[in-house]
Amino acid sequence: MKNLFLGTAALALTASLAMADTVRLGTEGAYPPYNFINDAGDVDGFERELGDELCARAELTCEWVTNEWDSIIPNLLSGNYDTIIAGMSITDEREEVVDFTQGYTRPSPSAYAALADGVDLKGGVIAAQATTIQSSHVAQTGATLVEFPTPDETVAAVNAGEVDAVLADKDFLNPIVESTDLQFVGDDVYLGDGIGMAFRESDAELRGKFDAAIASMKADGSLNALLAKWEIEGQF
Repeated sequence: MKNLFLGTAALALTASLAMADTVRLGTEGAYPPYNFINDAGDVDGFERELGDELCARAELTCEWVTNEWDSIIPNLLSGNYDTIIAGMSITDEREEVVDFTQGYTRPSPSAYAALADGVDLKGGVIAAQATTIQSSHVAQTGATLVEFPTPDETVAAVNAGEVDAVLADKDFLNPIVESTDLQFVGDDVYLGDGIGMAFRESDAELRGKFDAAIASMKADGSLNALLAKWEIEGQF
């Protein structure tokens, strides 16, 4: 799903975790249904429920921290939180600087949305959230890529006529297409290797605890039930 391009070798520096009493879970808080901020000002969504359950199974005390997407990996590496659980796709590029758990979703589709049929997806102007696997894909198609900091801004650009279409996770676009004038156009695109939790490479023990908890949720069916509740594709 999302893919952060790391521009300097300095970002490869890791910060050690001494198994602190409270594990800090880093998320974006702006990518429903995976994660968002509810009316009470709290982190909510599929990953909030998933993260809380994983912490309970791993017998860990956890707290949630929000961070803007474009700096979410750098701030993990600098120690501002202990793991990322933020709709982050497992990619070879990212695995050069962080370690992932097994995926807690299978690869699910990305999709184009536009105001009308007939959009030139290969030669037109396409919006995507900056530093994501969708923006990377658009750049490789020959279309003109326009990047925005947040997913909501990509949709607003389509509605304002600034771009021809947006490419984003279909799970994110589904409720928007259902409730607005946008419609899906073209074929679904499968990108990445599913979504996982990201850790500093030095935190193998902590990653192992969450990996085991994810495996237990797969085994007892509770992960699939949670994915179905939030209407997320990529069930096991």
